[in-house]
Amino acid sequence: MTTVTLNVKGMSCNHCVNSIEGALGKVNGVSAVKVDLAGNKVTVSYDETAVKEASLKTTIEDQGYDVV
Repeated sequence: MTTVTLNVKGMSCNHCVNSIEGALGKVNGVSAVKVDLAGNKVTVSYDETAVKEASLKTTIEDQGYDVV
């Protein structure tokens, strides 16, 4: 299990939190998602044999946010 914290721009409300947590929660291999709205960070725990970090970033970006 790997845990990564990503810096995400564009999050401003609970809808943003729900959008990102919902999308990442559907990704095969993701076991936990925690969005820190105030810190502009998303922490994801995942099985690195099932999903790559690049896919997590793409999933967030597909929701309309920028991963920096």
